[in-house]
Amino acid sequence: MALGKTPYFEDVVIGADIPGLEKGPLTTAHLMRWSAAMENWHKIHYDKPFAMEHDKLPGLLINGSLKQQFVMQMLADWAGPQGWAWKAGFQFRAMNLVEETVRVWGRVTGKREGTAFGLIDIELGIVNNEGKESTPGTATVALPYKNGAALPYPFVPPKL
Repeated sequence: MALGKTPYFEDVVIGADIPGLEKGPLTTAHLMRWSAAMENWHKIHYDKPFAMEHDKLPGLLINGSLKQQFVMQMLADWAGPQGWAWKAGFQFRAMNLVEETVRVWGRVTGKREGTAFGLIDIELGIVNNEGKESTPGTATVALPYKNGAALPYPFVPPKL
């Protein structure tokens, strides 16, 4: 599925991988810019001596909110302009450090038909360049039917 093109609900196959997203290697400059945008000035994201000596960390940590944004970017890219990355949940189970390249991945685990559109359930996560999983989770994306109406905007979540 090409970026910028919305997949139709009927075309999605349970077990299929969705296109991943790779970021990195992430640098201190990336983290500083993100910290400034989020107004998160915790030194573990930009002050290496503080992070390692004071907090006893292995290096500068990639912001959790930045990893969260990577997950939502992958989902929105896959959903395309006619789909909707409705919700995502994940856990921060391991640290990602400056100079790592991270890859967000997703796999379709289920499909649910609704009245006006379908819902796609996705297992997802973030792995580093060594293959270590740091951020496992799940998501739900709303997709249009081939002969159906466009999803409403603003998106109105279905009553489940």
